Amino acid sequence: MLRELSIRNFAIIDDLTVSFFGGLTVLTGETGAGKSIIIDAVNILAGGRGSTEFIRHGEKKAELGGLFHVDNSQHPIFAKLEEHGIESEEDTIILRRDLHDSGKSVCRVNGKLVPLSVLRDIGGSLIDIHGQHENQELMDEKFHINLLDHYAHNKLQPVKARYDEAFEAYRQLKREVAELSMDEQRMAQRIDLYQFQIQELEQAGLKVDEEEALDEERLRLMNFHKIFERANIAYSAISDDGTGLDFIGNAMNALEDIVALDSNFKEASEAVTSSFYALQDAAYQVKNVLDDLEYDAERLNEVEQRLALYQNMKRKYGTTVEEILTYHEKIEEELSQLMNRDETLQKNEQLLAKMEADLNKIAEELTTIRKENAIKLSDAIMNELRMLHMEKAQFIVKFEPLNQLDANGKDFVAFYISTNVGEPPKSLPKVASGGELSRMMLALKTIFSSSNGITSIIFDEVDTGVSGRVAQAIAEKIAAISVNSQVLCISHLPQVAAMADHHYYIKKQVEHNRTFTSITEMEEKERIVEISRMMSGAEITDLTLQHASELIHMANERKEMMN
Repeated sequence: MLRELSIRNFAIIDDLTVSFFGGLTVLTGETGAGKSIIIDAVNILAGGRGSTEFIRHGEKKAELGGLFHVDNSQHPIFAKLEEHGIESEEDTIILRRDLHDSGKSVCRVNGKLVPLSVLRDIGGSLIDIHGQHENQELMDEKFHINLLDHYAHNKLQPVKARYDEAFEAYRQLKREVAELSMDEQRMAQRIDLYQFQIQELEQAGLKVDEEEALDEERLRLMNFHKIFERANIAYSAISDDGTGLDFIGNAMNALEDIVALDSNFKEASEAVTSSFYALQDAAYQVKNVLDDLEYDAERLNEVEQRLALYQNMKRKYGTTVEEILTYHEKIEEELSQLMNRDETLQKNEQLLAKMEADLNKIAEELTTIRKENAIKLSDAIMNELRMLHMEKAQFIVKFEPLNQLDANGKDFVAFYISTNVGEPPKSLPKVASGGELSRMMLALKTIFSSSNGITSIIFDEVDTGVSGRVAQAIAEKIAAISVNSQVLCISHLPQVAAMADHHYYIKKQVEHNRTFTSITEMEEKERIVEISRMMSGAEITDLTLQHASELIHMANERKEMMN
């Protein structure tokens, strides 16, 4: 669960740190106080799309941080951390994200810098934010198959993994067949291009270690005079009469004479003797190199031309010699396929047909599992909808076979619903109202909450468009979800606020011509006043206070029955 959230320089929030707890936490406040801004911050912290517009006016960056507690050691989040090389300390996970005014975003998980994609992967396993966007997805039939697959995950995943692997190989081979099926003119152009490139690469005769050796030779040739001069100085200093070897030779002879008289000089004598012969060898080596040194301007020109060839090949075919040689092998293989196009095409088409037949068999398995689980999902949703005062609703999952395989198999899945007696089920997006959509999504969340592993669920005004007994049913449903997952909920409904285990009040104030948002947890008396305000608007009376107190008392009784 989300234990602590810190927000700095984000929209109208200056510096805010708030602790959260398990169960149901409700956030209320006046319109425009910043409730949705806090949800925006959590969404961006979990890898959502950021923008410089979120940075508080006059600041260079916005800073977001979240501390999560995961007490289940088998939670899939830990496998993901290990997969990305992120260390974890016991049951604590810390997410951090900074938005800079340059447009850059810096992401960290447990202190380690990670790409945004990794932050999104980790954050998506910890937080599930439900708001108007998800209702929009529910209104788009192409997302319905994902919801069904989510429900059927345990049985579907092993088969889906096989399908994904086979489908990717099938798609790759299909691209190759399409390439081979190109028209004659394009094929002739491709052959000419490959033949030219292969000839150019073969004439270049590039070798992996040659460029480095050429660089070294070029350096020697360009500095020939300096090398020759300094080598002569070194040789003279060692070998000329009255210089290096003579002095060390005298010392060697003197020490050898002393050793016979005093063994304390033996180690020094051996060291000098070794140095004499080492220096003598060095002098021979320098002399041999000097004798072979010869300035060759023509060779320098050849070396520079050869190095220029390497640079030219890199500009055309790859950033390294290894990449160029790999590309050479690749186009030789592709040229061979093009030259033997008919034979290769026939072979690949036969293989493609076999792969398609195998894919169809796996797709049939997917369809069978989906249809079995669609019946269970329909029953579960209708049961939830009955508790949300949609007793007459009929819900079915409709299947239509696709004309060709896609990433999900051969199924087009759409949710159909009828909310009125005597009316046949129709496509959910065409008939559902805003309040009905909210209840549909809440039903799905209830079904998924106990099994999806998400530690925190956030509802952003999912109770829009409902009132009365439906509002009470939604409040109880949200509280039921909080039994299995931490729930944070922004709400305008007093029924939802009354069910809260923790109730936070968000307010906006102006100081020194700047707007600030603050958040405080309310005690029992403060909660009664706030729920009274939610019930009656600006005017709070003894009667509304009494009603608010009764609402909280009733909510506590219902929560005890849930536990």
